[in-house]
Amino acid sequence: MLPALRTAKLLRVLGLAYRDISPVGDVWAALGTVEFEHIVGLSLTVSFCATAIAAVVGLPCGAALAICRFPGRRLLVLLANAFLGLPPVVVGLALYLMLSRSLALLFTPSAMVIAQALLAAPMIIALAHRAIEEPWQEYGGGLRVDGATRLRSIRMLLAIARRSVVTRVLAGFGRTISEVGAVLIVGGNIAGYTRIMTTAIVLKTSEGELGLALGFGLVLIGIGIVVSASAFVLWERR
Repeated sequence: MLPALRTAKLLRVLGLAYRDISPVGDVWAALGTVEFEHIVGLSLTVSFCATAIAAVVGLPCGAALAICRFPGRRLLVLLANAFLGLPPVVVGLALYLMLSRSLALLFTPSAMVIAQALLAAPMIIALAHRAIEEPWQEYGGGLRVDGATRLRSIRMLLAIARRSVVTRVLAGFGRTISEVGAVLIVGGNIAGYTRIMTTAIVLKTSEGELGLALGFGLVLIGIGIVVSASAFVLWERR
């Protein structure tokens, strides 16, 4: 009888503790707050800008690596692929040291855009290089016969492989929206100014505000699903 009473008491204590720490009921309340909307909006703005910059730089560079032959090309291709695993905290630290001489950019959304763009650019370059290699082998001869310049060939090949190119850009966006280390270092996670979803999850979890942290997590999961589904659909329609 005594063990049964002890077991019942233990279950009651655990149940009360779970009720007290369970954040599920707080998630929906957190979703409608002004803070939540601002953080989600800033996260999307920073990531969209960073992905756009990385795409503008990375797509032509990746295509150029696919169609041009010059000394050091193989090394650049190797570096672009090696930088796919570039540690975000190292990028953040290097950028912090560079921007610390100009405090006008440090701890601003602009610094976060630069950090995310630096992380996404190698991925887009490497993936664009792979995406353009196949159409270059198929259409490169015809383009050369028609007298197309290298620059015109790059534009035409990017248009031919546009679905694959968009898939690569979506992969870059997935990298930027989920980044936390670099933006935490150069952004500072300042409330109302540089706090984005990933850094907010870290902070809110440490503060015990699990409802808000879970809300941001659900949004990130939803964005990830949309990006992955879009990339899959575009890849299947090639």
